[in-house]
Amino acid sequence: MLNKTKKVIVTGEAPVTGAPYSQAVSYGDLLFVSGQGPVDPKTGEVAYGSLEEQVRLVLSNLSAILEAGGASLGDVLKITVFLADMDDFESMNTVYKEYFKGDMPARTCIQADRLPFDIRVEIDAIACIPNNKR
Repeated sequence: MLNKTKKVIVTGEAPVTGAPYSQAVSYGDLLFVSGQGPVDPKTGEVAYGSLEEQVRLVLSNLSAILEAGGASLGDVLKITVFLADMDDFESMNTVYKEYFKGDMPARTCIQADRLPFDIRVEIDAIACIPNNKR
């Protein structure tokens, strides 16, 4: 029988901001990962590098949270990408394709008027936790 308990996921391998939200929450075989920005998990500081550097850090943080929740990037079902400037779309896609290969998750990409701390990208995800990891 599927466990339908809500469980908060926390890992020190991704930024812990102290803001009023969880890094992720699992429910049954689904894992909902909060929006991740380019924050260095070791220092807690925002990394204001190039768009490509920001996307790599965001996806690294996302991957660490997925792993803590028993999933991986390959288990992601849906991604939402928030860009501060839609002119960064192609650069974001170039890095995105380094992390997601084969069967791509469903995705929405929107331009946000302004992101927290004036970052250039934020990404959230919904994943399925494989049966052997629940």
